[in-house]
Amino acid sequence: MAQPTDIAIARAATLRPIGTIAAALGLPDDALHPFGRHMAKVRLEALGPRPATGRLVLVTGINPTPAGEGKTTTTVGLADALSRRGLRTAACLREPSLGPCFGVKGGATGGGYAQVVPMEEINLHFTGDFHAVTAANNLLAAMIDNHLYWGNALQLDPRRITWRRGLDMNDRALRQLVVGLGGVANGYPREDGFDIAVASEVMAVLCLARDLADLKARLGRLIVGNRRDGSAVTAADLKADGAMAVLLRDALNPNLVQTLEGTPAFVHGGPFANIAHGCNSVIATRTALAHADVVVTEAGFGADLGAEKFLHIKCRQAGLAPDCVVIVATVRALKMHGGVAKAALGREDVAAVRRGTANLLRHIDNMGRFGLPVVVALNRFDSDTAAELDAVREAVASAGSEAHLCTHWSDGSEGAAALAEAVAARLGSGPASFTPLYPAGLGLAEKIRTIATQVYRAADVAIAPAAAKRLAGFEAAGFGHVPVCIAKTQYSFSADPTLLGAPEGHVLPVREVRLAAGAGFVVALAGDVMTMPGLPRVPAAETITLNDAGEIEGLF
Repeated sequence: MAQPTDIAIARAATLRPIGTIAAALGLPDDALHPFGRHMAKVRLEALGPRPATGRLVLVTGINPTPAGEGKTTTTVGLADALSRRGLRTAACLREPSLGPCFGVKGGATGGGYAQVVPMEEINLHFTGDFHAVTAANNLLAAMIDNHLYWGNALQLDPRRITWRRGLDMNDRALRQLVVGLGGVANGYPREDGFDIAVASEVMAVLCLARDLADLKARLGRLIVGNRRDGSAVTAADLKADGAMAVLLRDALNPNLVQTLEGTPAFVHGGPFANIAHGCNSVIATRTALAHADVVVTEAGFGADLGAEKFLHIKCRQAGLAPDCVVIVATVRALKMHGGVAKAALGREDVAAVRRGTANLLRHIDNMGRFGLPVVVALNRFDSDTAAELDAVREAVASAGSEAHLCTHWSDGSEGAAALAEAVAARLGSGPASFTPLYPAGLGLAEKIRTIATQVYRAADVAIAPAAAKRLAGFEAAGFGHVPVCIAKTQYSFSADPTLLGAPEGHVLPVREVRLAAGAGFVVALAGDVMTMPGLPRVPAAETITLNDAGEIEGLF
């Protein structure tokens, strides 16, 4: 019999009232702003000060492949399994972006019997946070062009405007364009472009802000461009920060939903880890830590991107320190890293699995460099053989860790029981000795080089002369202390998506750098990574529709 689809499983579930979910965390009714019966925003002003005493578990993964790994699914399954053990547990996830939902990757609510629900609402408009981010981003863009039209009192150089418009959709045609055409009444023609909303600095600000005051201050620091003398013009200079904060006021409150098994889940914010910092909001994580014994959160894509940025950016800014890291892998994905084509993954190939474990072992070693203990979640597929699974276990054991078979996709929390036991044991052994790889006072170029050489195992970095000059300018302007956020392909440790496995000795090419003064980091663009993705040849949107009963079909 065919396995039911994710959307069918989610639709058949019996959900608990959101007030019941909140009560399990000790959240009072007056702290909730309900969106129907099963979703709510947590009104932070209704919560008193409460220390964030929970234990933090970070779920990350190997470099992703088309074979799939199941990082979000594992986050949900582990949270359910820890709850089943009697621990007051909450999951913290990012919100799905419409771009992947209608593109190729699909939604971000997990899968099978390890999902957060209501799946359809979360994967689509949810509570409107992404729309608020897009509106705030584009209000600032409109105010820039309006300022130019009415005389440009700030002397902003139209050739040096860096702020781009935003859209929560994959649309390659909007990457580079000219605005203001059609005559004097439409303003000054200039080059512009769109980024996907999750790459907007407004999204990063929303996710890193501690409270409303911090949100507004960060918005004011957003740099929109430069004058001819090189001095920066900010959103505060344009007097746009107040109106932007108004648009984001409600979006700053974290969203509370539940898993299929009733475990509380905070789903809030959604930056991608290949082009942004890739973590859910600080506010959601700290709220969960203040109300749960254990918080399971995930960081985007592989550990070289999401986990590194979680540890160097989010943890530093929020004062967080994870106690344990779970790295997600599959035999199928490891085969691809071992050189097997996707079409041949169904055949046993122990040698390819052994070659592919080099990618997993690299990530385990990297997390160890941060002082963090690692447990491996090995998501099982029907095509996996005993010999292939043993090859992964042996490789992981050689690195001083342990791999646990997981079947939470088909079995829910029961399928992650062994993983939960291992994680609980790690937590019971005391706090980890988390240490960042670079000090805040290190120069920006050296921070990039540290990540490239210690995490990506590159021989060196090649920073374009113009980018090096900009880095020096950022330091001269007082931003040398901020962390760096490297934007590169998620598929490889290098900037070349075809270099799978565990390449080393490569050179990381940094072609451009951008100062995200509001978010509090410098973005370094490496290789050909795009901040506005395109749709695939056959986008998922072609099969998403409404049936005769008005129900959504094709969403995954």
